Amino acid sequence: MGVSAREQADAVESLRHELRPLFDRVVIKELDSDRMRRSGLVVPPGSHDPPPQQGIVLAVGPGLDWWEHVGVRMPVNPGDHVVFHASAGAWVEVDEERLLVCGVSELLGVLETASRPE
Repeated sequence: MGVSAREQADAVESLRHELRPLFDRVVIKELDSDRMRRSGLVVPPGSHDPPPQQGIVLAVGPGLDWWEHVGVRMPVNPGDHVVFHASAGAWVEVDEERLLVCGVSELLGVLETASRPE
């Protein structure tokens, strides 16, 4: 007996993929971009200077082979909230989810919660 088309579709649907970055690359899930600044200024789409984007790091590569010899570690970890330029890396689609793959050097910084002075 053969497998029905519905059973095949269910089997494919149950497979989820995880993108494993290579070398010094990171995989980022973009947060909804907010084009309005605190000042109330709205940055229009297609402006010459797009605002930096924000996202959550989903996965990090192992780094470059020489990093370990000189004690360098990847500066970001999965779960970090990062800021990157709108032109950073390459956008890919995995399981209908839009992800950014970029080099760690393309990240502008990690957003951290600021502690209030006492």
